[in-house]
Amino acid sequence: MYYNINQSLGQLLCRSWGFTMTTVQRRPLNPLPPITWEKLPADFPLPDDPVDNTLQPLLAAALREALELAGLILESALIATNFGVCATVGDKTVVKAPDWVYVASVNPVPSGHVRRSYTPHAEGDIPTLVMEFVSETEGGEYSINPHYPYGKWYFYERILQVPLYAIFHPQSGQLDLFRLINGQYVEQQADENGRYWIAELNLFLGLWSGKKAEMTTTWLRWWDADGNLLLWGSEQLSQERQRAEQERQRAEQERQRAEQAHQRVEQLTERLRQLGVDPEELP
Repeated sequence: MYYNINQSLGQLLCRSWGFTMTTVQRRPLNPLPPITWEKLPADFPLPDDPVDNTLQPLLAAALREALELAGLILESALIATNFGVCATVGDKTVVKAPDWVYVASVNPVPSGHVRRSYTPHAEGDIPTLVMEFVSETEGGEYSINPHYPYGKWYFYERILQVPLYAIFHPQSGQLDLFRLINGQYVEQQADENGRYWIAELNLFLGLWSGKKAEMTTTWLRWWDADGNLLLWGSEQLSQERQRAEQERQRAEQERQRAEQAHQRVEQLTERLRQLGVDPEELP
């Protein structure tokens, strides 16, 4: 027996594949084997896939930079890029590496140790938000493959049950955000500014076109609850330079006004002397 796939996913798959959705169907998903949360041993071989393009690391770094400069990254949080997130399904260890992942609270690692991967429950919270940046060569961001090694969509939705999943298409400047509702991802609607409210972070996520790191493109940006853009370091520096220049200009204007006032006093003093009045004797 067949049933309709989640409509938002079906529409996105059709849009990605280039045809119009009428009915998209799949077989009912088989029950998952038992899921356990076992921290990977130190010698577990992690995938070392190359980054698809030079933009992806810049997108990820820019997202973190704005949060860090705004003081919004707690010591207990984990933000990582192309970093293995793990689960054990049946007797299979499954590792996916989101392009960007945010975990609100993780257990600290011992001093001198480096975190190589992350297993929810065993090492801290479930990730709050995962992001994938779609490359020119489709990387399975929409994959619902319910069999090992499992598609990314299936892994985040059914296995990890990540509350928020964002998929960004840098080539077209399109951002899709999905929220887990009753065990399924439901596509969210952007507001009038084209931004998505992330209640868990108390921030908006949206698109911004401009230049950073000598690259002009569409970037993912954060806005606070009042609609203020969280700035990158270069933008903050530019703002500080502008403020310093404005202060210098104000100081120069004050100096010029003081100089003009002094000149008027000197002119008046000279005029009084010409009239036979000693300015020093005036009350």
